[in-house]
Amino acid sequence: MKRRDFFRSTAFIGLASIFSTDKIKAIASSEMALATTPDMVAVMGGEPDEMLDQAIKELGGIKQFVKKGQKVVIKPNIGWDRVPELAGNTNPKLIKKLTELCLDAGAKEVLVFDHTCDNWQKAYKNSGIQDAVEAAGGKMVPGNDQSMYREHDFPQGKRLKKALVHQAILDCDVWFNVPVLKNHGGSKMTISMKNLMGIVWDRQYFHANDLHQCIADSCTIDKKPALNIVDAYRIVKTNGPQGRSASDVALLKTLLVSPDFVAVDTAAVKFFNQVQPQKLEDVKYIFNGQDMKIGTANLDAINIKRIKI
Repeated sequence: MKRRDFFRSTAFIGLASIFSTDKIKAIASSEMALATTPDMVAVMGGEPDEMLDQAIKELGGIKQFVKKGQKVVIKPNIGWDRVPELAGNTNPKLIKKLTELCLDAGAKEVLVFDHTCDNWQKAYKNSGIQDAVEAAGGKMVPGNDQSMYREHDFPQGKRLKKALVHQAILDCDVWFNVPVLKNHGGSKMTISMKNLMGIVWDRQYFHANDLHQCIADSCTIDKKPALNIVDAYRIVKTNGPQGRSASDVALLKTLLVSPDFVAVDTAAVKFFNQVQPQKLEDVKYIFNGQDMKIGTANLDAINIKRIKI
């Protein structure tokens, strides 16, 4: 797709606005930049599975991340007993496709879990994720019992020095972080960095010890996700993180993918701001993460590939 056609699309105005004019010109004038693997892929206009296909292709294909015989974990947001239309959880079509891609790449097994807020069995089932994963050949594992977690050190953390981390993360070969983009009362936004609260047992520690700093600290984990895949097909724009009704949901048909926690969350907040006002500076964990060199909030410094389906 030609760049001039890309920016003629009014549907992409919000997404394009997260990148500066100078950056767009720099990319357009550099054939070398176009030939390199992007640091982030932003896809808009398709269904969750086809957008993921496009993003993974731009990043070199799933075999860049998953090798034959590996044990893979997918960590969506499945915190709430909500149907997919209410966007409280990651879209099941996205998780199904990612499970299929991993197995097609030769993964030995694909495990999917979350430490849910609502009853885990209801959340797994009513989110549609359990059925989607099982249909794709993956396996759901619970996260509701402390015995499933092991103590893990976070030596680079400022407030979070150790935590009980789910054994699925500690024992896997590779994992994918797949949050849904949502408003949040406490942290302002829940995206890829905050989604790591679902891999630890004691989330109350975060809330009692500087939530934003603990979120950033959790992202210093030595086994980082291969990719952060932000589901913005449907988002919760108000009354997050659960949402109360369909009026809290916006249909945006967008996917943001990057190995960089900070960059993808920065892009997601700027994109969200086109629908519902949200100051980037209020999402403090993003800048805490940048200060700790977890990633960059400077989107002009990275190569971003934008695709419209």
